[in-house]
Amino acid sequence: MSELNTSEIKIFFLIGIPGLEHVHIWISIPICFMYLIAILGNCTILLVIKTEASLHEPMYYFLSMLAISDLGLSLSSLPTMLRIFLFNAPGITPDACFAQEFFIHGFTVMESSVLLIMSFDRFIAIHNPLRYSSILTTARISKMGLVMAIRSFLLVLPFPLTLKRLRYCHKNVLSHSYCFHHDVMKLACSDNRVNVIYGFFAALCTMLDLVCIALSYLLILKTVLGLASFSERLKAFNTCVSHICAVLIFYVPIITLAAMHRFAKHKSPLTMILIANILLLVPPLMNPIVYCVKTRQIREKILGKLFTMCGR
Repeated sequence: MSELNTSEIKIFFLIGIPGLEHVHIWISIPICFMYLIAILGNCTILLVIKTEASLHEPMYYFLSMLAISDLGLSLSSLPTMLRIFLFNAPGITPDACFAQEFFIHGFTVMESSVLLIMSFDRFIAIHNPLRYSSILTTARISKMGLVMAIRSFLLVLPFPLTLKRLRYCHKNVLSHSYCFHHDVMKLACSDNRVNVIYGFFAALCTMLDLVCIALSYLLILKTVLGLASFSERLKAFNTCVSHICAVLIFYVPIITLAAMHRFAKHKSPLTMILIANILLLVPPLMNPIVYCVKTRQIREKILGKLFTMCGR
């Protein structure tokens, strides 16, 4: 037993849905369908924005960044989800786990950054519509996107590096269907205080994005209430509905999961796993649907391409 406890763990085990292991193959059907819709939806949005010159505007450039973040989230979690639910193969090597955790957290922070920039975009569009195009030029948008991507991946780069230096010798069963920093560091049998402190710092940075989004909407609300007529207010607010939905879809599962990890004394493993899976499955699935339903230009261009293809 002493020899077993001091030996290094060579493989981690992810879990599916506790108590429903016998129906994982059936659960894999809706999961695969959700991944398929998410990937097709986001690829369609990227294709339409790229090919339609009328959509080469700041709002749609930011929507492209959101679609790229969603694709990254989907593709980062897809391998382990399929291995667990479709092939009943929950094992993953530590290095592969650290790599997956890096990409999942990287694209999560990137999506948070994109949502922040999109709130700034909505504020400029409502507060100063005449200077909107001159403020958000293509060059500025490109620089903002580059800074956002660099910031996202630099922020999470210490995660795999600090996890790599830890020793894992007692436990090797993770509590999610993918590798999650807080989950992996709890398996360590060496001092993980650096991981705890840096993880808290990274979480604060993500929550700071949410605070800035809330401030942007306070400024937007102040501007909207200053408009003369009710129809103008309604029209201005309607341009923000898609973004508000995207913010809620993204942040509600994150805040719920973080609060349960930190404060819940008697947390249900099933609830934790379901919320964690919602966090990675639902935003990439719902964002294209929300923007297609609520954004007339996107909807018309997509339908136009579909009718053209059907006509051929």
